[in-house]
Amino acid sequence: MADLSINLAGIKSPNPFWLASAPPTNSGYQVQRAFEAGWGGAVWKTLGEPILNVSSRFAAISFNGQRVMGFNNIELITDRPLEENLKEIYETKKRFPDRAVVASLMVEPKREKWHEIVKRVEDVGVDGLELNFGCPHGMAERGMGSASGQVPELVERQTYWVKEVARTPVIVKLTPNITDITATAEAAAQGGADAISLINTINSLMGVDLDTWNTIPHVAGKGAHGGYCGPAVKPIALNMVAECARHPRIRIPISGIGGISNWRDAVEFMLMGATGVQVCTAVMHHGFRIIEDMIEGLNHYLDEKGIASVMDIVGKSVSKYSDWGDLDLNYKVVARIHRERCIQCNKCYISCEDASHQCIERLVDENGKEYLKVREEDCVGCNLCSIVCPVDGAIEMVEVPSEHPPMTWNERQAALGRLSGCSVDIKSL
Repeated sequence: MADLSINLAGIKSPNPFWLASAPPTNSGYQVQRAFEAGWGGAVWKTLGEPILNVSSRFAAISFNGQRVMGFNNIELITDRPLEENLKEIYETKKRFPDRAVVASLMVEPKREKWHEIVKRVEDVGVDGLELNFGCPHGMAERGMGSASGQVPELVERQTYWVKEVARTPVIVKLTPNITDITATAEAAAQGGADAISLINTINSLMGVDLDTWNTIPHVAGKGAHGGYCGPAVKPIALNMVAECARHPRIRIPISGIGGISNWRDAVEFMLMGATGVQVCTAVMHHGFRIIEDMIEGLNHYLDEKGIASVMDIVGKSVSKYSDWGDLDLNYKVVARIHRERCIQCNKCYISCEDASHQCIERLVDENGKEYLKVREEDCVGCNLCSIVCPVDGAIEMVEVPSEHPPMTWNERQAALGRLSGCSVDIKSL
């Protein structure tokens, strides 16, 4: 059995699965039950100045029969007294000394405010701090959360203030509601952050009730934008984690967050550079016990690969992620339809004919039976037919030899620049 323990910037836990700062980590009762179930760590629901929450806070979107494909909330940070939270954090850490207990913090962007809360929280024995620069609603309107997290200078400055007094590792949680998340990630690193976590929730409006015309959710007939999370945001989060992992000036560990629902998702995030992962929506949907399948699945995966430690997979796919201009223009794949598996639903034909390159033909064999075939010389390898096909393995994307050597767009442009004054036929490039 593989070693599942991780070390994120000095914060150790028996496995890479942490609960994200959210409703499931709102109290000691919940966090302790999660640890009993097997979770390796938890980031406590964000602590700060006293706030008031509203009633009717959550909404979800389902797709094709899958419940909670996306999740929206307009809940703020903890509405429980700081003293009560600190007492429960102390009790939880004392009872589970081997688990990672991280305190999420959010205060006004003032040096003395950060110094005060950091000292109070560290006194109860937390393993680390997570600075919440990501919450997009409510708190942002007060100059905190993503309002700070969208300004690199504020991220760097507040991180520096925290590092002035912090004795434990400092993780900076980043907002995705920004043009380039690497700008704030770099600012966090320059401010002295020991690690970054991403992503927080995405600005969203879940929907509108077609009968009442109220937003979903609504509070007495009025709504506001909230934070979007759940399986639907995973590709966005994975890209942002990868961009930070491959950035040359962001050389600090990453805690991956966003749409992680099972062990497979976790492995993808770790391959793209995350040392560990945080989970929220999946727990709100299915409960703490999902950790059992996550641990078992990860163990089996590592054993099948012959990998001794989960830390050995961190970042292994980062070098495979690049810019479009570095992709080989002469690499080619084509679609091939396996007749023995095809059920003649014509989904691939319709998609190709209406939305792609019209290279699937409907033919009739010598026995009068219809079948589908790809004109490979016209296929551009877009993958659409294999994506819409309802039968696994019925359509295969196959690599075919190219008559040209590998060449990227950047290489092509460089060659054109060198040859622009020569007599060489540059159209051949």
